[in-house]
Amino acid sequence: MLNNKKILLVFNTVKYLKFKQIFYRVYYYFKQRLPFKFKKGSENFNVNHINFTLYLYNKKSYLGNNKFTFVNIEHLFKKNIDWNINIYGKLWTYNLNYFDYLLQNDITKDDGIKLIKNFIENKKIIDGLEPYPISLRGINWIIFISQHKINDDEINKTLFKHYQILQNNLEYHLLGNHLLENAFSLLFAALFFNNQNFLNKSIKILFTELNEQILEDGAHFELSPMYHQIILKKLLDAINLLQENSSLDTDDLYLFLRNKAKKMLSWLENITFRNGDIPMFNDSAYDIAPTSDDLIYYAKKLNINWKLIKTAIINYKLFRFNKFEIAIDMAQIGASYQPGHAHADTFTFVLYYENQPVIVDPAVSTYNIGKIRNRERSTFYHNTVCINKQNSSEIWGGFRVGKRAKVTILNQSKNKISGLHNGYKKIKHIRKFYLKEEQIEIIDIINKKEIQAQACLHIHPDRNIIFNKKEKTIIIENVQIKFEHFNNIKIENYYFAKGFNNLILSKKIVISFNNTLTTKINFLP
Repeated sequence: MLNNKKILLVFNTVKYLKFKQIFYRVYYYFKQRLPFKFKKGSENFNVNHINFTLYLYNKKSYLGNNKFTFVNIEHLFKKNIDWNINIYGKLWTYNLNYFDYLLQNDITKDDGIKLIKNFIENKKIIDGLEPYPISLRGINWIIFISQHKINDDEINKTLFKHYQILQNNLEYHLLGNHLLENAFSLLFAALFFNNQNFLNKSIKILFTELNEQILEDGAHFELSPMYHQIILKKLLDAINLLQENSSLDTDDLYLFLRNKAKKMLSWLENITFRNGDIPMFNDSAYDIAPTSDDLIYYAKKLNINWKLIKTAIINYKLFRFNKFEIAIDMAQIGASYQPGHAHADTFTFVLYYENQPVIVDPAVSTYNIGKIRNRERSTFYHNTVCINKQNSSEIWGGFRVGKRAKVTILNQSKNKISGLHNGYKKIKHIRKFYLKEEQIEIIDIINKKEIQAQACLHIHPDRNIIFNKKEKTIIIENVQIKFEHFNNIKIENYYFAKGFNNLILSKKIVISFNNTLTTKINFLP
């Protein structure tokens, strides 16, 4: 039974969904359970090996002899590969079914065919027949098959059958990056099978969704820098595909994709630190997506030229000075109807000094529902203010957000920005950033007195912290941090996620205050 609190939480989550999402959730639910058969497409197909230049190889995940490594977990299948393995969580199983390893630089033709055949022989695939893994696997199979000129009727039939499943189960109930992945994959299938139906569906989704999902400043609307990199890679792959293949009429789509890529490249360049890192805002993790340097290299190989878009802050802003860089999160929860990768992190920030991380976002180590997932999405696990030990937005269920903070930008200029959010109902949090070459000043204001507030600063595990208790000063190598109007300062432990399933015990600074807190970050000579 749902209690009143849970009912309200669910209501505050569902009310943001689009009608299309609700309709397709109901539609797919009954589609799987009703006895009558839904109409399938034609069983006939032609195979046309595509031309595709691999400018970027996938990271090594197949180690040979049925041994795989995904999200920092290795597994050896001693006998047959269990494509439904679930002991490491769904993300590991998904990665096994993606077949990204077909495009690692040392995979052999024989090993690739052997793995594909092994998959086909398993007649009880579960997770691997969901639309998302079909989408990613389909592209990998098509590129691998085409590069090695493989003509295998069983493989082709299986691949076509999977694309029929995908076409009948497009992820309209999720939208966001999932539906984009479906559309990019259908584009590859359209050219591989010379299939106009696949092409028509792909074009329709890509035009609609890219116009919706790529914001004015070039950001992907889910506001995860990591997923921005992932989507941009698929966009560049699609451009690469269309540049080298012209069997179908795709000229308008080609120009459209190039223009979207230019905007996404601009945003990525604007948010990437000088050393190549990205801020780990929202669901971002290390060693998953291609790096910004890799994507820029790829774009240049495709002869894509772009200009940096200079806009007022819409979501994130990276300020660059001679010795330091600071990325500030002033974003709304995004996207409103698909916030699965959002965190309760309003007004958090990340600081690099002399190209090295100092104050960091802890990043994510798991997508498995539970305490760690909840912790890594919580307000207290970001460099912002937590009030009464509550989250500024109601994150729950692994990929859900109920009531969420609404951000109002109060002021912004070249070296100053301030905003207000109402995530704590009647209690408002105002945060102001004043930036100079030698100092960062952050002022936090809570509009009600006698409120238990805590500001957190998460320090990179490689940095050394010295706490001068007498002067109430923190020294982190050449960075000095002082506080004014506080009640207490503590050094606590937290877990920094160096990647999925890879946690490092680190230190965070927790500053308790009531109404106003001033934080001054000084850069020592």
